Amino acid sequence: MKLRLLTKKDSSQIYQAAIDILRLVGMQVMDDDTRKLLANAGCRENNEGRLLFYEELVQKALSTVPGSMVIYDRNGKVAVDTADAVPRFSPGLNCINVLDYKTREHRLCLLKDIVEAARLCESLPNIDLAAGLGNPSDIPASEQAMETVKALVAGTVKPLAFIAHDEVEDEHIWNYLCDVAGGWEALSSKPFALDLTGPYSPLELGEEACRRLRFAARNRLPVVCYPALLPGAAGPVTLAGALAQSSAEILAGIVVHQLEQPGAPVISGSAILPMDLLSGNIVYGSPEYILACLGAVDFFTDIGVPAWFGAGCSDAHTVDAQAAAEAGMSLQTAVLSGTSFIHNLGYLSAGKTGSLEMLVLCDELAGMARRFAAGIAVEEETLAVSVARRAYKDHSFFMDEHTLKHMRTAIRKPSLFKRTSMEEWKGSGTDSVQKRISERLMDLLKP
Repeated sequence: MKLRLLTKKDSSQIYQAAIDILRLVGMQVMDDDTRKLLANAGCRENNEGRLLFYEELVQKALSTVPGSMVIYDRNGKVAVDTADAVPRFSPGLNCINVLDYKTREHRLCLLKDIVEAARLCESLPNIDLAAGLGNPSDIPASEQAMETVKALVAGTVKPLAFIAHDEVEDEHIWNYLCDVAGGWEALSSKPFALDLTGPYSPLELGEEACRRLRFAARNRLPVVCYPALLPGAAGPVTLAGALAQSSAEILAGIVVHQLEQPGAPVISGSAILPMDLLSGNIVYGSPEYILACLGAVDFFTDIGVPAWFGAGCSDAHTVDAQAAAEAGMSLQTAVLSGTSFIHNLGYLSAGKTGSLEMLVLCDELAGMARRFAAGIAVEEETLAVSVARRAYKDHSFFMDEHTLKHMRTAIRKPSLFKRTSMEEWKGSGTDSVQKRISERLMDLLKP
């Protein structure tokens, strides 16, 4: 099933607007070697020192971008394939705070929280790629990303996503992962990690992003190229305008990436973080965030770039009805977007707080969304004409061999949500879903 937001004409207009921005305004490119690379490829410097990109260069880069990205677990099994019909899910990363599931207090993230997040990712059935949900504040800043990656490697065989503080730490992490894999060839042939980097809004390719994109390309390692654009603050306030500017920034990054190594794997997605201009707060739970993600998937699919979708996140500060409603709405929409790669599960406080309880809830919601995305299989076995012929007279459907064969898969069984009668519910003490989330988390984290 596919939910399309933009028409082909819409995508074409956004693309042309992005090309116009690159041609008329250009990018501030901060890395000298990358400036030379772009100049040799035909970019021209204007009187402000910005590099102007031309459509022919962009088109050449797009022609070499692989149509899908595949990420493996450490056993060599495919974990995420952006071309797959089955949705795949990942937590968010790099939150400042965590919601402590024992004390119910918001506090700074610690390395022990990353360790628990890794173990939880390994245990949750609908989480396909792991992430730490936070930045460990008890580790020096220059070592936080590396220690996070090491904790994830120790806690799960699932692939992982990471964000380094700079290009130096980024290269150290990839070298560590190379050792884990057994060499660069092994790592690039079946990569089990994903680096997140990209331009800055408005319209800047920083030294760090240039070097990280080129390092990933040289070694054919998976990388996400996208900025974080705040509409009305770092770009146009309208979603169409924000899509156009962020797309221009992303296309510039993809040009750099593909110039370094044509055919190297890269994905992108929505770089738009809608902001409530009255309060200044980012609003992950807003319909505009979902619309931006949907629009980005349509646009990048149309131009041949794999994309992912941000969902399973909330502006709520605790795991409550608001968190469930916002996460459920975004996850349900995400599985219809046309991409199979969905990330940001477990975010609270608009991405500032990571919550293991929220991740447990999102795992349940992801399972529901995954079943919904599977749709209805229409074939001889499922049409079951023979069942109707033999069971209609005595109403023996319940005991029919067809029912016995399919009864465990015809209706998805939830792990958190209950479908009991009111009498059974009252007899069990009228427990809440929040209590069941907590109990399930404690059970999954048992030594």
